[in-house]
Amino acid sequence: MNGHTTAEKILANSADLEEVWPGDHIICKVDMAMAHDMGTPSIIDYFKEMEVDNVWDTSKIVCVMDHIAPSHHVADADSKVSIRKFIQETGIQNFYDVGSGISHNILPEYGHIRPGELVVGTDSHTTSHGTFGAAGTGLGYTEMAYVLATGETWLRVPETIKFEFEGEFNKWVGAKDLILHIAGEYGTDFGQYKSIEYTGGPIDSMELDDRFMFPNMSVELGAKFGFTPTDSKVTDYINKRTDIPYKSRDADADASYDEIYQVDVGSISPKISTPHKVGNVVDVGDVENIKLDQVFIGSCTNGKFQDLKIAAEILNGKQIAKGMRLIVTPASRAIYSRALKGGIIDVLTDSGAVVTNSTCGACVGRGMGIIGEGEVCLAAMNRNFRGRMGSYKSDIYLSSVATAAASSITGMITDPRRKL
Repeated sequence: MNGHTTAEKILANSADLEEVWPGDHIICKVDMAMAHDMGTPSIIDYFKEMEVDNVWDTSKIVCVMDHIAPSHHVADADSKVSIRKFIQETGIQNFYDVGSGISHNILPEYGHIRPGELVVGTDSHTTSHGTFGAAGTGLGYTEMAYVLATGETWLRVPETIKFEFEGEFNKWVGAKDLILHIAGEYGTDFGQYKSIEYTGGPIDSMELDDRFMFPNMSVELGAKFGFTPTDSKVTDYINKRTDIPYKSRDADADASYDEIYQVDVGSISPKISTPHKVGNVVDVGDVENIKLDQVFIGSCTNGKFQDLKIAAEILNGKQIAKGMRLIVTPASRAIYSRALKGGIIDVLTDSGAVVTNSTCGACVGRGMGIIGEGEVCLAAMNRNFRGRMGSYKSDIYLSSVATAAASSITGMITDPRRKL
């Protein structure tokens, strides 16, 4: 028999089984559960309908106020009152209120994510935690209510796809361009309910901020899980944040894969997703000179420290184009603080950017950076669905931070290699 993939090994452990295979249906013990402010009110209702008095483990549940933060209408403010009351009544220990940041960034920052564990959350981008060797996936609100009550959920063991990257990136080309290339080349459903492993020298040499892109956006490819290797960069990061024991479960050398793809990253140019699907990917050069009303840099995908650093490098000493807006949203308070101390925030604001508090905000059309009818936004985030950032009659293009920052200077979509 062959060895096992990362997903198979983690799910076997979570189900207390010696081994599992693709297609198996199993009952899993959850190591960490996350609920955010948009979903928690519904979860509370379902939880109460179950007539359960206590959550299964107050230390293994995290609640984050990140999607509509701060509240911008009374109904949401009232819902947050109910959430805070529920947290107090149940004794949930890990609560991060408005301003703390986006859940997928907060959980690893505060030591709630460990390699080899199963993490579920009421957000599709919970796949992000594969950056740290954890199997992360999204659940619906009824499923999460059951998890809060029992600490268990059921899953089908997925097949696994493997990407092997080689070569070196060209200047101003990076992780975001590569994941967009994959979405354009292979489609946004080729990974449907599968696990995706990203390997090779380009991944090994990346900082964790950049690796995060691949598990994070695996869900845009239809995947259930996404993983990058659990090397010393990961373990050093984790060990600084938690003393809870863990066991990494990277794939065996003889693991069996559904498909294996090889990609030379040196062949990749700056990429962009055109409205209204992530998979509508072309070279930036193919759509240059489209006039922009707004550029957005942020979200769990592109609001990390390295993203802000790249934006500042490009914008340093320059001004954004007259008549357009640049909105920058750091993914967490810790990232904002680090960028502030490093002078990055000053560079961004001096260029004309508006730097917001840490929130999902514009990325989910629920905060600072919403666009109106007929407007065009170039966004360094994860989705460009119609109406995602506000008006249903607006256009969203997706790009890397480098492309977004360069375009904010010209006021139109611009290939960063030609501008910088």
